[in-house]
This record gives sequence, C-alpha cells and structure tokens, in this order.
Amino acid sequence: MEFRHLGRSGLKISEITYGNWLTHGSQVENDAATACVRAALDAGITSFDTADVYANTVAESVLGEALKGERRQSLEIFTKVYWPTGPKGPNDTGLSRKHIMESIDGSLSRLQTDYVDLYQAHRYDHATPLEETMQAFADVVRQGKALYIGVSEWTADQIRAGAALAKELGFQLVSNQPQYSALWRVIEGEVVPASEELGLSQIVWSPVAQGVLTGKYLPGQPLPEGSRATDEKGGARTIKTFLDRPNILERVQELKPVAAELDLSLAQLAVAWVLQNPNVAAAIIGASRPEQVTENVKAAGVTIPAELLTRIDQILGDAVITDPAETAKSSPASR
Repeated sequence: MEFRHLGRSGLKISEITYGNWLTHGSQVENDAATACVRAALDAGITSFDTADVYANTVAESVLGEALKGERRQSLEIFTKVYWPTGPKGPNDTGLSRKHIMESIDGSLSRLQTDYVDLYQAHRYDHATPLEETMQAFADVVRQGKALYIGVSEWTADQIRAGAALAKELGFQLVSNQPQYSALWRVIEGEVVPASEELGLSQIVWSPVAQGVLTGKYLPGQPLPEGSRATDEKGGARTIKTFLDRPNILERVQELKPVAAELDLSLAQLAVAWVLQNPNVAAAIIGASRPEQVTENVKAAGVTIPAELLTRIDQILGDAVITDPAETAKSSPASR
C-alpha cells in the first residue's frame, strides 16, 4: 500500500480507501462486512470512508464494530453529513448548525470513536448560509471531534467560497469527494484546477463506474444475477447512467488488451487509472466479498505509461462524460 498527503495538510491516507456505501447494513450481512474490513486491514488499507446516511446510519455502526480493537491512531476514519437520517424531520438534513452539531455526535457514537479524521459536507446546502455551515465545521474542529474538514460533490465556485471562509475561521478545507472514473471525468475541467490552487485533494468514489469498468456487464447479455444493476435498493438506479450510453459495454471490452499489458484486471486498471491524476489522494473501493478487496488493492502503486493512457482515451472516445455542469446537479436545489 502507498500513502498520499491529503491536500496541503500533513495527513497521509492510504491511496486505496475502503468505503461502505451500498454495502454495509444493506446489501451485505454484518459478518461479511466485517470480513471485508479485515481484508482491507490485512492489505494495508488504513483509511475508511462512510456516511451517516448509508443504510440510514447502520453502515457507520457496522464499520465501528468492525474496527473495534484496532489501534485508533493507526486509522483514518472519514464520515459525512448532509442527507436525511432518522425520522427525516425538517432539521434532519442539510448543513445547518443544528444538523451538523447533532450529526457529528451521532456519528462518533456509532463509529465508537472520540473523533473522526475527516468530516465531510456530503453535498452543498443551498438552503443554509455558507457562513453558518463553515462556522459549525470550525467549532467541530475546535472541539476535537474532527481533525480535518472536506466536502463532497461541490462545484469549483462552491469550493472557492468555502475555502475562503474556512481560512477566515482558522481552518482549511483539505479534500473533495467526487465521482471520478475513466468514464466520468466531470471534475477535470474546473474542480481539479480550483482544488490544486486551494490545496485540496480528491478522494474519489466509483472509480470502476458503478461496476461497468469491471467488464462483467457483457454486450447483448442479460445482467448478471446479484450485480449492482439488478439491485433495486439503489444500485440499479445509480448504474443506469452508464448502461444507457450507446456502445459503452463494447468499448469497455476493448480495454482488456490494455489491462493485459499491465498484468491487471479491468477493475484494477480502472482504479489505477484514477490514481494517475496527481490531484487524487485516494480511490474508494467497496466490496461485498473479501476477495474483491484483495484484488482491487493490486492497483496501488501502478504506473500507467502515457501511451496506454492515450489508448484508453481513444477506446472510450465519446462515451466519456466530461460536462462540469454535472457536479452542480448532484446537490439538490432545496432540502
């Protein structure tokens, strides 16, 4: 495992980070989830990402239990706040001071820890003044409940405004957590340049494009049983963006010779691809089985030669989504 600095901070995180969105507390039984966490630890992963909204808080509890007994100082635990939790009352969502201050306490209790290493705004809240949000995050840091603050799926302008307020309040934004893969590159045009300028890193989710870049979805064939595309709890909806694009499955199959040249699987190639971006500190991988973790960590430390990166671009062609406006669409206009 290799480690990278998170933004301009002194914090180092494992460049393969284990995340439990759509798995712990929903798709995967607790014993299997714990086995995946153990596999991650055995592979040298020290960074773990979750959120209060995952499985309506259950994912945090499962992760906290799985990490119980580990040396806390040797781990980097990330969680997030924004989406509705609990009974979903009027103040159970967003980035108001009330919701942030209550949510951090709930997350710490479920994770069985006194602090998280990184606390992230899971989306931008258009219904709360940014000043209120950043002041609440500043207080969370001063109280020692979070060591660092990040955001997720914020636009370049939102990151600039948040970073300026954070500086005034005596802390810094160190990260952004966007979707990023060889097929979804919407952060490259605006978010990455702004982040480089301001000292933020990307911790990217879905490096395998919801599983499309694993190559398991074959052109003209039925969707594999038990795959994300057949999961009506949320997986099928999230992968639809890619599966609906013409010829995308054919293009993915054409990547196999590229992966073979590097002695990688398609999934490993996809994870290694996002790590070639110097502004990416970590790629988040999820798993429903321990062997998936063991396989995906082989992407750590891989260097893809420039000529192969060019060939990947040529193969994927216009199947790649690059419009920066897609980032803004991920944050609801209202709660």
